[in-house]
Amino acid sequence: MMVLLSFLLALSLVSELLAGPLPQRDALDCSEVHCSQGLQCKAKQHNPFSSSPCRSPPEGARTPNVTLSSDLHCPGIQRCSLQLVVSTSFILTEPVHGLIICVQAPGRTPRCEQVHFSKSSRKRMEGSLVKVTSRSVGVSPGQEARVRVHMVPELCGRGWTGTFHAPECSSGDLRKKVPQCITGSLHYSLLPKESKLVVSVTDMLDDQDYRLRLCLESYVCSGTGADALIKKEEAVKEVSLSFSRPVPCLCIEGWSAMMDAPRVRVCPFRDHTDQLWFGVTFDPMEQELSWQPACPVDVVVSLCQIGAEDVCEDLPHANQTTRTSKVKFTKVNANPHLCVKFTTASGSWTKCPFKKTNLPLNPPHPNIPCPAPV
Repeated sequence: MMVLLSFLLALSLVSELLAGPLPQRDALDCSEVHCSQGLQCKAKQHNPFSSSPCRSPPEGARTPNVTLSSDLHCPGIQRCSLQLVVSTSFILTEPVHGLIICVQAPGRTPRCEQVHFSKSSRKRMEGSLVKVTSRSVGVSPGQEARVRVHMVPELCGRGWTGTFHAPECSSGDLRKKVPQCITGSLHYSLLPKESKLVVSVTDMLDDQDYRLRLCLESYVCSGTGADALIKKEEAVKEVSLSFSRPVPCLCIEGWSAMMDAPRVRVCPFRDHTDQLWFGVTFDPMEQELSWQPACPVDVVVSLCQIGAEDVCEDLPHANQTTRTSKVKFTKVNANPHLCVKFTTASGSWTKCPFKKTNLPLNPPHPNIPCPAPV
């Protein structure tokens, strides 16, 4: 049995290391337990792997009433942490002389505490409704924790088990007070002639540097260049970021310069849909017209020809649907009346690349030598 317990403890420790850092108040070293007036109680750590046979409950014994909530513990500015609050109420009867409260998050070793009632006070309070409130375990924002409460000694069939879902970072003041949630706030101004965004940061962690970048948002946000770094000592938290085209999925992303920091993202050009219909290329050797969306967009791409009254009539069997993939049309005869039509749920746009002489051309076929300079 001792070998098995040692193995389970070692396995739990490995799981914790793989699961990453614990919340600031995850241990029981800051235990706060309050009991009903007149009931003297004291809490201590309890081995989660120790167990003893349950006893038959006395007549009238019921399952305790347990409520779960959370509270913020704030020793300083931007230094708050979430506490799990376990409130247990029950009628105190013999042979009960305490409670055991265990909390377990996925991949963690259970955190247990035993609350002991003094002999004199439990005799005085016997038959009375008592309440025990524990604030001894820290939880991470968005974390799910399983909670088990039972009497000491344990009464068969009278234990309580439930699940607590900690608030997300978007709840209440967590975004401003809990380090795991603080992302900073991004503000920007556009310099269109220089194709630059001037970005400033407020409400960032005061003891961490801060990183900024431009990225193209899709399944992930892919960076378009090097990150910019704002030092925590700098009085002005501002940088300038250059871009090539203001497409809808171009975003500003910022985060504290530390591992697993939460990120904030702002996309200034969400409504610039017209910027997507660029980048049509033509390979004259292969007679191939191609286009690939710079941002994910559900679009039907079709060839059409300008006719009477400048109406572009769709050509038969010349349309393709895409979201991210490149579209190719082969055996295309370049003429000024041939156009490309882009149709989405919000409208339709037409580009006529052969009307201009500066259509991007793909490089000549590698088997065809370039003409010698004159």
